[in-house]
Amino acid sequence: MLICWDQWYPEAARLTAMQGAQILFYPTAIGWHPSEKKEYGERQHSAWETIQRSHAIANGCFVAVPNRIGHEKISGVDGDGIEFWGQSFVAGTSGEILAKASTDKEEILIVPVDLAKVDATRTHWPFLRDRRIDAYSNLTKRLVD
Repeated sequence: MLICWDQWYPEAARLTAMQGAQILFYPTAIGWHPSEKKEYGERQHSAWETIQRSHAIANGCFVAVPNRIGHEKISGVDGDGIEFWGQSFVAGTSGEILAKASTDKEEILIVPVDLAKVDATRTHWPFLRDRRIDAYSNLTKRLVD
């Protein structure tokens, strides 16, 4: 289980998979600021979906991404609030979308998965085995401008 902002970091997915995870769960509450939706919306949503699917591919596991729906404004806070994307989904071990919820109604996705596909995928695409750990020492350092 990884939470919301963790979805953007490949290290979090990798470490979780290396601990034996066969399904990564990323419950989140992500969406648009309504005033930015027209200009940035499609690219932002595409990036969000792509990064989740990439975690499935890079780690040979399933990824389940529940997300909120609706529009929320917080009383006493300026701005237009946030319009949640919905579109919760489950990706297969090769990043394929197995199921996706709608943008505007609460839904429960029941998605049968075959956990044997995790081992088969990791055997055929041995990304966990073939990592170049000798070249990754700088991953523990912060980027400094």
